[in-house]
Amino acid sequence: MRKESAVEALGQQSLLLPARIKAALAANDRLKLSLTMLQAAAAHAADREAPVADWAPDMRQAGLNDATWLRELVSTAYFDDRTLVLPKIAPLAELLQNDLTLMARPVCEGDAQRDVELQHRRDDWLARLGVLAEREGLDADGLRALTHGDRRGGDSLHLLVMDLHRRLNALSAQIATENIDGAHAWQIKPEDRLLIQAFMRGIARTAPLKFSHPGLDTAVTRDHSRLLIQNDIGTNDVHVLVIEVETGHIALTYSDLHAGRFDFFRRMLADVGFVWTVSAPRVSNDLNAGKPYTLGRAELRVRGRHALCDALERLASRIVFVIDWNRARRRLQIFVDKAGARDLLWQAAREEWGHMAWLLAGGEDLVFGAMRAAGADAFRVGDRLDAVLGRDAARDYLAALLRTSSQALLAHQPVNQVADEARLLLARLLARRTIELDLIAEHAAWCHALAQALGEALDGAGDAAALSTRAKDWERRADRLLTEARQRAERQARWAAVVDLLSQADDVADALEECLFIHSMLAAPPVNGVPGEVRDALHLLCDTTTAAIQDWVRAVEIARHVGGTGDARDGESFLQALWRMLHAERLCDEQARQARRAIVRTLHASPATLALAGDLAATLEKASDALLAAGYSLRSLVFARNGDAA
Repeated sequence: MRKESAVEALGQQSLLLPARIKAALAANDRLKLSLTMLQAAAAHAADREAPVADWAPDMRQAGLNDATWLRELVSTAYFDDRTLVLPKIAPLAELLQNDLTLMARPVCEGDAQRDVELQHRRDDWLARLGVLAEREGLDADGLRALTHGDRRGGDSLHLLVMDLHRRLNALSAQIATENIDGAHAWQIKPEDRLLIQAFMRGIARTAPLKFSHPGLDTAVTRDHSRLLIQNDIGTNDVHVLVIEVETGHIALTYSDLHAGRFDFFRRMLADVGFVWTVSAPRVSNDLNAGKPYTLGRAELRVRGRHALCDALERLASRIVFVIDWNRARRRLQIFVDKAGARDLLWQAAREEWGHMAWLLAGGEDLVFGAMRAAGADAFRVGDRLDAVLGRDAARDYLAALLRTSSQALLAHQPVNQVADEARLLLARLLARRTIELDLIAEHAAWCHALAQALGEALDGAGDAAALSTRAKDWERRADRLLTEARQRAERQARWAAVVDLLSQADDVADALEECLFIHSMLAAPPVNGVPGEVRDALHLLCDTTTAAIQDWVRAVEIARHVGGTGDARDGESFLQALWRMLHAERLCDEQARQARRAIVRTLHASPATLALAGDLAATLEKASDALLAAGYSLRSLVFARNGDAA
């Protein structure tokens, strides 16, 4: 299906004439060759011993190289009495009909250039060719009616083709195009040139980013008060853009087979200032085999000719970024999620890197090659990039590849150099990856939430039972992080140390959740709370544990930068946080003993309350012990990552 069908569906007929004339002249060549080969078939049928000419060069030049049946038309024809029998007469009639329709279209359709006489002759011959397709052959009169060139002998298909060709040549002279900075323009006004040049400046600025990919051909004409600009974005039928320019106003109609790519283009133009109206997906039998496509109209109002030129330039500079957008999105989604892929393409457009260079440099093979080079210790078969590096790091890596590929190919550097850079970039990221610490940090956040909830419970804030229920949910979420680490450890040995660390940290979460449960029992009948002295002692122990957990959160965050992009102060801050955790653990030991003394002193007459309060103090102390063990494990993990002995 040709682009002309899409432009016609968008309602901009005046843009079609040059393309239709070009197609008509090509159809003229095919018609003349078909009629010549029909005459050759008759000659061969009359003398079966005569050699058959080689029609391959002529067919190739006319664009009929794939029509193998046309060669057989000559070799298989024979006479049965006076009838020329043509086994391939049906495809011949169809070819003649199709090419006659194409050739006559610029002359017989459209109010301005319609020739009524030629239109009637065309319709007559289309009907006669339709009848011919149902026959087995031609008699002498039928063959002559198709091929003769004598005007005294009545009309013929050959004469009609000659007359149409003469009319096409005259029409071509009337709309002779000029090239304005790469745009094919015709029937324009002198003041249109600045607008066209502005549009083509935008095209020229970013067109190198498509490299050898077809697209961005621009046609311009004037239709009364409007300047019409058509841009063939790519090779897809409905992937076409028609722009209408009037004083202080730009309107464009854009169609796209892919809704995601349509939204991407809409977002880019919204940044320029266009306001969109989008219709429901539509279907046209003449376009994309009847598949639905999205159609939208965008408008922008500006003041002054300078602003109009600026808007046209900015609009034109965005078009290249939707060429092969969907292919790039699918390739990127191998490594990140759908939102991540679209964000990367948006960044590549905003920074004017584009995505075609990455595709040309190898696309997903570029990334897979870098992953293989990193070795089995980093990636196993089936691992996703974002699962190993983490979402943000994976996006950063792919963004760097998009940028590097564009810069390298624009500088005409070899593709192998891009592959080397891809491996180096990934090696650097793996050296400072933080996905393990991301998981540990998330777990630490749940521990902190549990500690804060216990403090609120001891303050008497909120419903104790509800707090306990919420704490159970938080503890389960923390536990799922440990499960995730264990699953990763089954595939990658380096996660074993993370599992050990999270197992210790998970003991903290378990202990804090147990404390909240015990407190809910202390707050409910028949106990109904504890004396103030006991509550104060437990609160002091809880505050110290919470402070230690805050240092734990701080240490995990600092660990991301130790030995990487950070400086020596990060290492010092990391060690200070760990030493404060050690001091807190020792302080918790003493505070737990003080709490037990207060419990025995005030609750010796209430065995159930004494037991529960004692359990709460002991469990809090257990949390501080587990936290210290996790701190030591974090220290070992960080030192191992940076090549130091623990």
